[in-house]
Amino acid sequence: MQPRPVLTYIISLSISIIAACHSKNAAQTSGTWVSLFNGKNINDWIVKIHHHDLGDNFGNTFRAEDDMIKVRYDQYGDFNEQFGHLYYKTPFSYFHLRLQYRFIGEWVETAPSYTLRNSGVMFHSQDPHTMPKEQDWPISVEMQFLGGLGDGKPRSTGNMCSPGTEVMQEGKIVPSHCINSNSKTYDGEQWVNAELIVLGDSLITHIINGDTVLQYSKPQIGGGVVNRYDPKIKIDGKLLSSGFIALQSEGQEIDFRNIRIMDLSNQYKKK
Repeated sequence: MQPRPVLTYIISLSISIIAACHSKNAAQTSGTWVSLFNGKNINDWIVKIHHHDLGDNFGNTFRAEDDMIKVRYDQYGDFNEQFGHLYYKTPFSYFHLRLQYRFIGEWVETAPSYTLRNSGVMFHSQDPHTMPKEQDWPISVEMQFLGGLGDGKPRSTGNMCSPGTEVMQEGKIVPSHCINSNSKTYDGEQWVNAELIVLGDSLITHIINGDTVLQYSKPQIGGGVVNRYDPKIKIDGKLLSSGFIALQSEGQEIDFRNIRIMDLSNQYKKK
């Protein structure tokens, strides 16, 4: 038996009110999503490219087009290890970051071979203003993005790499520079959803297309890989509880979009 129209409306309205109240409470509990990219320009971001001064966007490497931040090399000659990073203007400590990325276009053949379909997002990074002109990588932790090579072999994404840093798993410092995630392989130019949940100097979680693919803790300064840094900045053993977020450029063209963050400080920060 079908309910009469008035009763149907009342039931529908009641459900809508309950859903609205639930959504409001969820929003209050989880915080507010804020876009880090306005879709028009990168005025809220800071460029630092190896061999270049802070703020020099050599070759228009990072560009805002079509509601995306694009990484391109069409104005490059020899790549010459011109690794680049685009930093959001303010640091974060406890946060949930969401973005989408896709590998697209060309790889610069004069870049190191490991950079093929390779990029990432750095976090807990040192302030770019503290990087000398010839420092190659920021002291930071990286959520590494890798694309499949179309050869049928597995190649995980959402990995962890540690330029000038170290992390812990199972109560021990991880000896390797990178930790592979358990993600699927993503070939071609498809968009991939990446999420990063960072709780200060405690637990860090990597999520790819809705699946948790990696967890570790206790990010701290240490290890190698970073070169020609200011020794006053690299204090080995110092826990990293906050820092800057940066999109990476290391030889492979890539697009980023829907870059949003939720500040979790009120929910998790130690009193």
